[in-house]
Amino acid sequence: MSILERINSSNDIKKLPEEELQPLCQELRDYMISSISRTGGHLASNLGAVELTVALHRVYDTSRDRVVFDVGHQSYVHKIITGRRDSFGTLRQHGGLSGFPKPYESGDDAFIAGHASNSVSVALGMARARTLSHADYDVAAIIGDGALSGGLAYEGLANAAASGEPLVVILNDNNMSINENVGGTAHLLESLRVRPGYISFKRWYRDVFTKLPGLYKFNHAIKEWLKKRLLPGNVFSGMGMYYLGPVDGHDIGKLETVIRWARELRKPVLVHVVTKKGKGYKYAEEHPEKFHGVGRFDIETGELHDSGDCFSARMGEYLSRLADGDVRIVGITAAMSSGTGMDVFSAAHPDRFFDVGIAEGHAVSMAGGMAKQGMVPVFAVYSSFLQRGYDMLIHDVALQNLHVVFCVDRAGLVGSDGETHHGVFDVSYLSSVPDMTVLCPASYAELETMLRAAIYDINGSVAIRYPRGGEGKYTACNTAPETLLREGRDVTLVCYGIMTNEVLDAAERLAAEGISAEVIKLSMIKPPDFDLVMRSLRKTGKLLISEDVCEAGCVGSRILEEAAINETHVRAAKLLNLGEGIVPHGTVAELLHDFGLDADGIVSAAMEMMDKDLNKA
Repeated sequence: MSILERINSSNDIKKLPEEELQPLCQELRDYMISSISRTGGHLASNLGAVELTVALHRVYDTSRDRVVFDVGHQSYVHKIITGRRDSFGTLRQHGGLSGFPKPYESGDDAFIAGHASNSVSVALGMARARTLSHADYDVAAIIGDGALSGGLAYEGLANAAASGEPLVVILNDNNMSINENVGGTAHLLESLRVRPGYISFKRWYRDVFTKLPGLYKFNHAIKEWLKKRLLPGNVFSGMGMYYLGPVDGHDIGKLETVIRWARELRKPVLVHVVTKKGKGYKYAEEHPEKFHGVGRFDIETGELHDSGDCFSARMGEYLSRLADGDVRIVGITAAMSSGTGMDVFSAAHPDRFFDVGIAEGHAVSMAGGMAKQGMVPVFAVYSSFLQRGYDMLIHDVALQNLHVVFCVDRAGLVGSDGETHHGVFDVSYLSSVPDMTVLCPASYAELETMLRAAIYDINGSVAIRYPRGGEGKYTACNTAPETLLREGRDVTLVCYGIMTNEVLDAAERLAAEGISAEVIKLSMIKPPDFDLVMRSLRKTGKLLISEDVCEAGCVGSRILEEAAINETHVRAAKLLNLGEGIVPHGTVAELLHDFGLDADGIVSAAMEMMDKDLNKA
């Protein structure tokens, strides 16, 4: 039996003799590489956090103590050693383990973690709850250096330091987020990494002078002098956090000692741990950004099974070409240059490209400032991450009717990353922003045309929402607000974006069943233009719209509202959508099927409407 096969909890980790810890770490790395090569997932970050996770479980009991992961890109080892080893092969698969911490999956997962920079705030909340309820558990937060580019992390650190609550913050510093770390914090951490002597000095000082209290006053002055020589002041100690580090993140013995010491101090402590992203797998070490989030890959060669062409890459190409002839165009992203296709733009126009790190709100406000001074900023951002800039959308862009273009990537269902990453709320929240135009391309050709129009033809702020992945069978270019794609007499099928493919497929199948479906594609959902839809409804009397977004604020409800206002009689209506919008992980095809949004579901819903109509007759 391997060492790993004996591990199912924090208690099992604690029972291991020290000589078995490093072999366990190697087994964990081998297990993850083998499994993730088949399922995909976040590999490089988890390889770098193996020793750190083992050390954490040597100190804490996650079934009782609250260990809060930031984002969750580092949580795989934690999942494996807390009773989920045998199901790890289902990672990110439909009905299987989530790629992020989920309390409903295991009591060892303290909190859902899918967006960055919130762990310290959450952990402080748990620490304060412990104090108020007189409970007995410890609290720790694990945050990566990339997450420190988000302002929320500093709000949490500042308040945690002021609180005095016993709380340990573990900073996993691998000098590598999804894209290269940016900003002053990255430079600060770089300076801290070259002064490893301070932690050794602190340990020696404590051991010696706690035994000789009479010498403390004299030697405290010496300590402070040495402290300044070995480690200049940093932002963490300046906030009031008790700083320990840097610590070698691959030395389990040192890690366990320092983390245990930090816990015993019973105050707000930050432990600075230096790790190597991708450690233990050659290709991930050499290309950590490439192996951050991967699909299936070949272990022997490191070759990724590329998904091929996609909307993101096309957007980057189109924007770069437009910028060739227009010096006003600038590109902005939030630590997602490759994921959004902005790496193409950055290579062609490095002087006009700005990666702000994990700081979406800042990106929106900065774009507003640029627009106010005559530039044309284009912010490429995932739909679920733009949610973090909602206040700035209204206050710093919309209220002044500034011309900012938002390329809203990963709109709709995104697949294996699950509920924290699905872009299912943007139709609702973008439609509520004053003077914003929202465009929905269904093909690459429409994306190119809409991007040009957004930059040159439309005033105010513009959002272009498009899915993860590529286009389907529909490759035409119809960018009018409404387009009649298929004439019919029995039922009106309305669609927009990538759902156009499913609706057209359904219309063909309905025709084979003797049902004549009229198909109308929307290219602009704000401001709404439903004239063509209303004319169709006056003919068919039946509406069926398919949307891979949440129910609240969906386009279907706005169409019905318009019908009521215009006294357009609708005998029957089905609004196919994602309901409350809390959607689990799985492939897009699997999820569309589960929610009745694929061609099968649309056909079934339309036939049910026709049957009811016949029964009434």
